[in-house]
Amino acid sequence: MKLSHLSETLIGSEIVKLGGEIREKIRLGEKIYNFTVGDFDPNVFPIPKELEDHIVEAYRAHFTNYPLAEGNLDLRESIAAFIKEREGLDYSKSEYLVAAGGRPLIYAIFRAIVDEGEKVVYAVPSWNNNHYTHFVGGEHVVVEAGPDTNFMPSAASLQPLLKGASLLALCSPQNPTGTVFTKEELEKICDLVLAENASRGPEEKKLYVLYDQMYWHLTYGDIQHYNPVSLRPAMRDYTIFVDAISKVFAATGVRVGWSFGPAAIIDKMKAILGHVGAWAPMAEQKAVAKYLQEKEAIDHFLAHFKSEVEYRLRAIHDGFQALKAEGFAVDSVAPQAAIYLTIKVDLVGKQTPEGKVLATQSDVTSYLLNMAKLAVVPFYAFGASAQSPWYRLSVGTCKKEEIPVMLAGLKAALI
Repeated sequence: MKLSHLSETLIGSEIVKLGGEIREKIRLGEKIYNFTVGDFDPNVFPIPKELEDHIVEAYRAHFTNYPLAEGNLDLRESIAAFIKEREGLDYSKSEYLVAAGGRPLIYAIFRAIVDEGEKVVYAVPSWNNNHYTHFVGGEHVVVEAGPDTNFMPSAASLQPLLKGASLLALCSPQNPTGTVFTKEELEKICDLVLAENASRGPEEKKLYVLYDQMYWHLTYGDIQHYNPVSLRPAMRDYTIFVDAISKVFAATGVRVGWSFGPAAIIDKMKAILGHVGAWAPMAEQKAVAKYLQEKEAIDHFLAHFKSEVEYRLRAIHDGFQALKAEGFAVDSVAPQAAIYLTIKVDLVGKQTPEGKVLATQSDVTSYLLNMAKLAVVPFYAFGASAQSPWYRLSVGTCKKEEIPVMLAGLKAALI
């Protein structure tokens, strides 16, 4: 059967493949410590009670019709006020676009900016930039970031790649690494973008920045979130933000996200999504519009939510550092942000108790799942090298009492 070139060349998701293996093991009664999904167990991390109540009230008030294509006016006004208060970014309601979470917005950004064959610059490991670039037929211009920069792209690594590019895709805090840009490094990257755009003629397409800040509320300790426009106001003309309630309020299934940036680009994205129909549901829009105005409720939720996530990240990090100190071939990056911990399990070349040699990192991933009952996502699923020994560990479904048991099982499996 002959189908489109796009459908026949799509790369299968390693995450989906791993998820299928995990579900089958759980179905057969195995206890699996599933740290793969960038999601939340609602029994561990429920959405805010006030938001839940507003959603129920909105459905009972029969808000079940189509919303406005760009997002309801009351919601865009609430988002604009929320972002101005919390992040100091002053955008008008016409510079906002609402959709069903971040995914359709990211797709619309790629579609609005990138033509077939144009360069898209992004770092790996990163979430889905490779797939979105493939969707639009763009040229992949890839930087592989490593532990020396906490897996964030540096200005030095990006500098030789920006000439002639149409889009630079950045994310901070980063999925899958849970790490962030420093102020100094993001300033340097902004300066590179501004210099590149200054070198282009008035009729040439500019270099735009997709800035995914989905996790920006979730930073820990002394870590701070920075954005291009606050650091370099001239970046306002070239930066398109992606944000949502998905992670900050543990509301991945509620599906309310927003993008903001130059009105001309937002209008094109609106036209694209108008044909796709990826709108956030009417009732959820009404609920979020109310909830974002409830400052005390939000502060109370975040104080508890962040402390619970941080506890899990630090406990697992401490456990990995203890195993490392004992001489095992593991490591981890100290938690900075988001719901992810970057861990390392370097067992390639080792021999299992059954005598099998772990020849590839994929073998290591399977070994961890089968012997330690530990399910984590390898960085090669996020575009990194197939030999990378690093993994994303997500704590969104983690129960505190499972952490020492999981670590003991991992220790027993390490060889």
